[in-house]
Amino acid sequence: MPTFRDLLADAKTRIREVQPSEVADRLGEAVFLDVREPDEYEQGALPGAVHIPRGHLESQVENRLPDRGAPVIVYCAGGVRSAFAADTLGQLGYSDVVSVIGGFNKWKDEGHPWQKPKVLTPDQRNRYHRHLLMPEVGEEGQLKLLDAKVLLIGAGGLGSPAALYLAAAGVGTVGILDMDEVDQSNLQRQILHNEERIGERKVDSAKKTLQALNPDVNVVGYDTRLGADNILQILDGPSGDGWDVIVDGADNFPTRYLLNDASLLRRIPVVHGSIFRFDGMVTVFDPYHGPCYRCMVPEPPPPELAPSCAEAGVLGVLPGIIGSIQAVEALKLILGAGDPLTGRLLTYDALEQSFRTLKVNRDPECPACADGAEIIIAEYDEFCLPHARLADGSTTGH
Repeated sequence: MPTFRDLLADAKTRIREVQPSEVADRLGEAVFLDVREPDEYEQGALPGAVHIPRGHLESQVENRLPDRGAPVIVYCAGGVRSAFAADTLGQLGYSDVVSVIGGFNKWKDEGHPWQKPKVLTPDQRNRYHRHLLMPEVGEEGQLKLLDAKVLLIGAGGLGSPAALYLAAAGVGTVGILDMDEVDQSNLQRQILHNEERIGERKVDSAKKTLQALNPDVNVVGYDTRLGADNILQILDGPSGDGWDVIVDGADNFPTRYLLNDASLLRRIPVVHGSIFRFDGMVTVFDPYHGPCYRCMVPEPPPPELAPSCAEAGVLGVLPGIIGSIQAVEALKLILGAGDPLTGRLLTYDALEQSFRTLKVNRDPECPACADGAEIIIAEYDEFCLPHARLADGSTTGH
């Protein structure tokens, strides 16, 4: 019966081994695969390394490293487990794999770059366990979500379900912009709020709900009217480096045009949603990678064709459906997963219980996003509907 040393020697006949100094300059170019156990990885790892413990390699590597032709540099603590892992990868069809002699220990001793990686706490592993099971998310994706920043325009019908699901998913910073207060008529659809919060500022009510749902989430409130005088500052975010995604739950054309232009300047994708009676729609405006709001709606429709929800009504559950889809699109953008609704308009008819997808093309003559277009941040109230903004000037979502 072969001994462990026999098996190791046999594996090494089928792989190529390299010294740390031979591959140190390939950081950021090749895939570095760390096959140590989680407790070892948490103590330090190579920058940007993909972590798959040796015992899970066969079951996880195809989803984590789909390109079998890409160069893969495998390391462990001392070079033994990485040799077996490199041999396994070769048998699985990976064509350019090497094992690091001496592993992480020799890498550190020679003074090559390493860092202590961000990892989930035991409580976070339990909370987000269903995400960790998904190859499209996993621990790496969950850490992306915890580092992500999403701004919601409106804490109303659309903002409520979107905020709840983004917070539950572990989006680390959630911004809420709304200058309205909770009214009893909101409670038919705006599920961030409750009877006890009537008369309270919506921003404050939303913050209480989200922080009670998930203490991982930092809620940043903007109890203000969104206008030309403050939108760029708000889009720059609390730390000045901007938001990753904006979820648009505004219910009026002036805010939508203003947000569109500012998001183009700051190059922040916007997940747009709107609702009316039994109908809703969602699309993604990714600056200069697809159409913008002005490409889709060059001019606001006449008042008689676009009454507000306050005038025409809305089925209470409808914003829950549309706002949840907006949350899905925001998560996809953060994770880089799937096919976002960029250039596509998803429509929903609750009476027919049907979805349709329409193509939206970028307008080469668009005054906002066309080549050479000059973006001017200005108020648009006078160009839009008389009822486009609520009486108090707020931008509450539906």
